[in-house]
Amino acid sequence: MKATNQRPRARNERVSNPRQRRQQHLLDVRVRSHKATQYRNRRVLVIVSKVVLAAGICTGVYFGVQLGAKRLFFENPDYQLSQIEVQTDGTLQRDQILKAAGLREGENIFGINLALVHDRLQQLPQVDDVQVMRKMPGEIDIRLVERKPIAWITSDKQIADPFVSDVAFLVDARGVLMKEKRLLPEYLGLPLIAGCTSESLEAGKIVESSEAKAALELLRLSTRSFMQTRFQIREIDVSKGYCLLVSDKNHTRVTFGFDNLDTQLQRLEQFLVYSDDSKRELETVNLLVQRNIPVTFTKLPSEVINETIDPEGSEPRILKAIPVQPLAKAEPPPVSAKSRARASPPPVRKAIPVRRDRKD
Repeated sequence: MKATNQRPRARNERVSNPRQRRQQHLLDVRVRSHKATQYRNRRVLVIVSKVVLAAGICTGVYFGVQLGAKRLFFENPDYQLSQIEVQTDGTLQRDQILKAAGLREGENIFGINLALVHDRLQQLPQVDDVQVMRKMPGEIDIRLVERKPIAWITSDKQIADPFVSDVAFLVDARGVLMKEKRLLPEYLGLPLIAGCTSESLEAGKIVESSEAKAALELLRLSTRSFMQTRFQIREIDVSKGYCLLVSDKNHTRVTFGFDNLDTQLQRLEQFLVYSDDSKRELETVNLLVQRNIPVTFTKLPSEVINETIDPEGSEPRILKAIPVQPLAKAEPPPVSAKSRARASPPPVRKAIPVRRDRKD
């Protein structure tokens, strides 16, 4: 056996030189980088696959549901709009309501946007409240509460008949202006607010001037039990700008201020009670004054008659009709029957009024 003379290697002695070790390190780094890249690519591929699969499932579900809804609801002839029920408490006609709502029979009931229909009808000047309901399978109910006009309003100071005027508008308690296409007979008796020149009047707008708001507030407060029967407002003139000139059905003219209308109406109520007790009609009342309110009364009928007959007389004189005694009947001469037939009837005697002169 051939003996070898090789020296045993030290335990901690390096086998490779620095160059070999550097090359080995580079190889290890490259191998680890390649494995990391492969691992990262696999993770990205898995994530992308999951996202694509989820998107495909969602897309399939979306189109499936859409197709199913289209077949079951939107294209189903059982859900076609076959009846439109319209209820209103005012003057709006069915054709006007359907035209404003944009509805027609034959449409699919699920294709109608009820919120849009509600907004369209709410924009009508005459409409105060709207309810739109869908009833399956093919019916829609529309219920309208129209505004109740309480007065006419115009910018003119004098107007003959607001019922036929183009510059007169109806106004409700909230101050919304309306222009009705069909006027009802009860609109003839509504009071008139005249001389509202501080703002432009257009259908659908809300009055903003202080004088118009004060006039509406006065109309609202005057609907109390006693005032409604005793003081019925016919016209309110707001052209002064600082007061309300009000005339009622008895031609009483009352001046109101814009503030504390309730207190002013209470004062007027006291004057009306006094007028009823004294059996004299009020002619003018100025409620702008806090104390010593100026009040005038209408003249009595006897005073009006005396002024008409003798306006320059120092004292009133009442003319009375004094009956005249009929004359004694004399015996008529004998006449023939033919003459009696031709005779005219006797004249009718009337009472002649005699003036009673005052004593000197």
